[in-house]
Amino acid sequence: MTYDEALAFLFPRTTTIKFGLETTAALLEERGDPHTVIPSIHIGGTNGKGSVAALVAEALGCAGWRVGLYTSPHLVSFRERIRVGGVPISEAAVAMWTARMAPRIQELGATFFEASTAMAFADFAARGAEIAVVEVGLGGRLDSTNIVTPLVSAVTKIAMDHMKYLGGNLTDIAREKAGIAKPDVPFVIGERNPELVEVLRREARRIAEEAGGRSDVRVLPPAYEWAGPLGLRGLHQRRNAGVAHGILMALPVRWRPGQEAIAKGFTDARAPGRLDRRGKWLFDVAHNPDGMESLVASLQAAPPPGPVHALVSILGDKEWPTMLVWLDSVVDRGVLTVAPSAAERGWDLGWLQEWLARPDRPPAHAHWTLVPDFAAALREVQEGAGTVLVTGSFHTVGDVMAAMGLGG
Repeated sequence: MTYDEALAFLFPRTTTIKFGLETTAALLEERGDPHTVIPSIHIGGTNGKGSVAALVAEALGCAGWRVGLYTSPHLVSFRERIRVGGVPISEAAVAMWTARMAPRIQELGATFFEASTAMAFADFAARGAEIAVVEVGLGGRLDSTNIVTPLVSAVTKIAMDHMKYLGGNLTDIAREKAGIAKPDVPFVIGERNPELVEVLRREARRIAEEAGGRSDVRVLPPAYEWAGPLGLRGLHQRRNAGVAHGILMALPVRWRPGQEAIAKGFTDARAPGRLDRRGKWLFDVAHNPDGMESLVASLQAAPPPGPVHALVSILGDKEWPTMLVWLDSVVDRGVLTVAPSAAERGWDLGWLQEWLARPDRPPAHAHWTLVPDFAAALREVQEGAGTVLVTGSFHTVGDVMAAMGLGG
């Protein structure tokens, strides 16, 4: 099996979302249960978990550990999801693991994410990872990554997203995300809303009591932020770095990096697609109202060179009108389009045209146009721009990066 054949086998399985741990457990059992041998850190939340995972992994690496990092989704290449020592999984390894697991994947009807999770731990073991930093995919309680019993688990922040799967209110979403808490394992809470903190704390306590263990909840104070040099841009990254620091401090002493390693790691850490400037291009994967609000706050605090033109494509199941109203305040021109990799999940163009034409639409600061053809939109948005902001989803950022030959 070649790398391209492996992707052709795996990618069609992205259309299925299946909750539960049984399939992932069965795939990992065939690989010798590497997730039970490699110590791990498990990070969930609605927004910020990818940045926190990158910060934690970099600090551990600076402390001398060989770190496996599993994140999702990818921007340009599947290989971005699985890294050891900062090096992505090789094409040959993706092909090899897929070929080995394919019969069992087919037999079990495993999804893309279940197969990817099993592949990640197999590759971590094969490449000698000493500790793994694992980002939750969707939710927490029944996410494939919840197969681990980590050294520390954490929830960064709760916001409205994936309501179809996690519940229609913040309380239900928080309860699902708290499902990664484990008895006798530190559970770090980065959420600032007292009511949601109490939901997370209560759920962690229930999980521990049902297992006959002890609840170890570590709630970070609302003002707990990282004050030192930080490689990640944006006001919200100060809090994310504070959460990462809280996670590192909750580790057993053997694994806990010193302050020098943490400081260097936080300075060196990079998270592609998060206020990620490359020349006049600025990429940000804000894909829900909370993420867009954070992006806008950062742009208001440090305005990029203008005029600022935005290329925007948002998935159809998101609260895109709210997101566009936020974004309108910081851009001079906006081009709405459809990211090719999300065409089947894209927003309704007819509805979008009606929304743009509505007289009761909130007053626009920017000039907005709809250019459904992605290549044409990419050309048009650059005309006269001092900064081109690409945002709205991981697909949007990844598709532009791919079109420009940039790596994620």
